[in-house]
Amino acid sequence: MKISIGKAAKILGVSQDTLRRWESVGKIESERTARGHRRYDINKLGGNSRTISHSNKPTIGYARVSGHDQKNDLKRQVELVEAFCAANGWKYEIIQDLGSGLNYKKKGLKNLIQKICSGSIQRLVLTSKDRLLRFGAELIFSLCEQFGVEVCLINASEESIFEEDLAQDVLEIITVFSARLYGSRSRKNKKLMEELREVAESLS
Repeated sequence: MKISIGKAAKILGVSQDTLRRWESVGKIESERTARGHRRYDINKLGGNSRTISHSNKPTIGYARVSGHDQKNDLKRQVELVEAFCAANGWKYEIIQDLGSGLNYKKKGLKNLIQKICSGSIQRLVLTSKDRLLRFGAELIFSLCEQFGVEVCLINASEESIFEEDLAQDVLEIITVFSARLYGSRSRKNKKLMEELREVAESLS
């Protein structure tokens, strides 16, 4: 029996885009109708144990804020991701991080990357890609594609904390470069830090 891409995606518990990616790397095959629509053999889908087992893996929801004063927003992100996963009937786990979007060494982020590369999760859910990293989120998305992990962006508005996050990130850059230029105990460094801190804090 041949079924459409929509029905195949529902059976396997993945998105249609994920099926297209699997087909492009040879994990799954389809036939085309005269009009170019994909049709999948349901018997072959059922026999593809690698694909079926993939659908039993958990979804990971990732939430992050830059500072302790944004914990209310962290709670809001978690609640939004949990509601989104529950509404879709997915088995899920939540990873939370507290740290700058420029910090690649956050405990939660390292845990997430390990899970992606081990092939132990089915999908990643975020409110927006900036919650992952300020710069370089596309690298994580590339890993997800490589290991067959679907990425879902809820696209919730982050305007309420964008400027606060930006100020935190700017302060982190200032701290690193000023310390390298002048030394952490330099009076000149302290004066520069105070001036630049005022500028950064004016963003929030």
